[in-house]
Amino acid sequence: MSLTYEICIDSVAGAVAAEKAGAHRVELCAALFDGGLTPTLGTVRAALAAVSSIRVHVIIRPRGGDFIFDEHEVAAMEHDVALVREAGAHGVVIGALTPEGTVDLPVVERLMAAADGLPVTFHRAFDMAADPFGTLDVLAGLGVARVLTSGQDASALEGAPLIAELVRHAGDRVIVMPGGGVTDRNVARVVAETGAREVHFAALSEEPSPAVHRNPYPFMGGELRRPEYQRLVTTSGGIASVIRAAG
Repeated sequence: MSLTYEICIDSVAGAVAAEKAGAHRVELCAALFDGGLTPTLGTVRAALAAVSSIRVHVIIRPRGGDFIFDEHEVAAMEHDVALVREAGAHGVVIGALTPEGTVDLPVVERLMAAADGLPVTFHRAFDMAADPFGTLDVLAGLGVARVLTSGQDASALEGAPLIAELVRHAGDRVIVMPGGGVTDRNVARVVAETGAREVHFAALSEEPSPAVHRNPYPFMGGELRRPEYQRLVTTSGGIASVIRAAG
């Protein structure tokens, strides 16, 4: 069986690069520094218009931090799911937990209802769940299409033993997709050790800003920040390198 490659991106250019490299699907995000947040509706529409053969799934996550959301955040996510569905997105990526580390059923059910039949991925909120096997059963029962996980570890390679157990436990009820720290150096091991048929990764390279005039004093973020005049961009070459290594 051939592998399905999903690329985590934060730009329209990233979607174009992923399609060019032969990937099957992208997870379109904003703010990858925060683990991926909901992109703007304009970005979603532009990405969908820029590609033709690749599927665009959109993350719906209003902020970084934990996955315990208040009523206002849930309302915002519900609206965002409906908006990206109406824009033509091919799927949505969601996740919500209770303080005890179980699936927040009312929230997930509400967001899935807003998705109105679109494929739903449960993102790495799964890695913060208290009981991975019980959580997988709940998500399978809800009709979630796939679960993205690093095996509740620092990377998919380190979490490979648990991912392999989850793949076996899931059977054909729900797809278990490894993600987190997957590179061309370890993707073959991750696939071999987990038995997964889908894999999720980013392929980002540093690129200098085109700005000629530069003010070295102000910063647009907080104290933890990357250089102001540096970009991280998704590259076709980086994606193709991982795909070749996986084969």
